[in-house]
Amino acid sequence: MSIQKKTFGSALSTNGEIDSYVLTNASGMTLEVIPYGCRVTKLMVPDKTGKLADVILGHATLEEYKKDFQGTFVGRYANRIGGAAFAINGKTYALEKNDGENSLHGGPTGFAHQFFDMIRMDDSETPSITFGLVSEDGHEGFPGKLTVKVTYQLTADNEWKIRYEAETDKETIFNPTQHAYFNLSGNHEQDVLDTEMQIHAEKTTPVSAGLIPTGELVLVESTALDFREAKLIGQDIAAEELKMCGGFDHNLCVEGSGLREAAVAYHPASGRVLQVFSDMPGIQLYTANTADGKNKDGSPMKPHCAFCLETQYYPDSPNQKDFPFSTLKPGEKFVSETVYQFSVR
Repeated sequence: MSIQKKTFGSALSTNGEIDSYVLTNASGMTLEVIPYGCRVTKLMVPDKTGKLADVILGHATLEEYKKDFQGTFVGRYANRIGGAAFAINGKTYALEKNDGENSLHGGPTGFAHQFFDMIRMDDSETPSITFGLVSEDGHEGFPGKLTVKVTYQLTADNEWKIRYEAETDKETIFNPTQHAYFNLSGNHEQDVLDTEMQIHAEKTTPVSAGLIPTGELVLVESTALDFREAKLIGQDIAAEELKMCGGFDHNLCVEGSGLREAAVAYHPASGRVLQVFSDMPGIQLYTANTADGKNKDGSPMKPHCAFCLETQYYPDSPNQKDFPFSTLKPGEKFVSETVYQFSVR
């Protein structure tokens, strides 16, 4: 059996107990996911000696997950929408505000805080599981009845493949991502400042107050956001230009198109390598600057205990005419893929 079902969590005060699904590939890599936000709660990956460790931060209970975005499938719109509003064909849609005056990650009851239906499992040597949700017209202010599917698969090459699918009955916006908190050391009390990062991006989208893009595309050269050559995450994390965020929380414009390598992270001590492949134009590097709460083992989460590499459209794209973006229309099908591939050096 490459997929097992078990009960997740403890001390659940609402919704009762929920199922957790454990996918295992032929090499022993395992991924655990729960229907609440399609959250990945554990990802066991080998180091250079073959020892497995959990490289994703998270919590022990559902109640804790209700307070953040760790490990979740984010939607309808990942990242921020300025002023919590956008227009389609001259009609303005007002969204729920959950980040000051802005909308963040789909709003306070977005996909991260919805229970998905498990609709399909492939119990093979490359196991996969598909979850689905119908987001009704007007939910959180977004137009259109949106039917969404997300599939997680483990391949024989230690790839965690993600496939997003969506259809709508009214023109709308859609921008999914996965909000996994990675720590390649496998030690959740250790920060990620000693992890090497490379991102294939020559430009970024600078932001103003509220972290809303100005609409410009500027070169990363000679800035803290220059990851064209691999460097330690900690090398520039205290730079003056990052103080507004307390670290990295920035969109970078990935070079090329189609499914291509967007980023590579490497943890020298464990030897673990994470390659990120995406067909989306942007990737958000976030270094858990305000992490708090408790890890699965009860230890406290601390700032910079993880990094996120969120593949997506640029922030606030519906309001930025020069950003690459297209609405989803009735009769069309949105399909996008992201791959997180693990190996060792």
